[in-house]
Amino acid sequence: MDCVKGKLLEIDLSNGKSQVHKIDEEIQKKFYGGRYLGAKLLYDYQEAGVDPLSPENKMFVLTGPVTGTIVPNAGKYVVITKSPLTGAYLDSYASGLISAQIRFAGYDGLLATGKAEKPVYIWIDDGKVEIRDAGHAWGKDTI
Repeated sequence: MDCVKGKLLEIDLSNGKSQVHKIDEEIQKKFYGGRYLGAKLLYDYQEAGVDPLSPENKMFVLTGPVTGTIVPNAGKYVVITKSPLTGAYLDSYASGLISAQIRFAGYDGLLATGKAEKPVYIWIDDGKVEIRDAGHAWGKDTI
């Protein structure tokens, strides 16, 4: 598990602060991969009975165990949270550079909590984490 970092970056959108959580090595071994690790983390971090559409709902963006390596198709990530539709576990998958960038920044995943007052984005550079205003991009097309 040399490519696994063992760190989760929590970003609190309500107060603009971030902190790093160490992911226990035994948990990483037992719940290997983004999907299984995410299920465990959601269970551990989420309080029972939280409204899925409230700021108290946690959202994880987790990389796979070989993300950032030369393994083919290793650029996947999973978003895990409590589903607004079912009120239960939700996992959704995508591919792209964001997965490798999270890993190269030194994390196995991100945990977003709280609610921002306005549109923002997260800037991570050389260990520095900032929540920046995204008003300039709000309402624009992805092109």
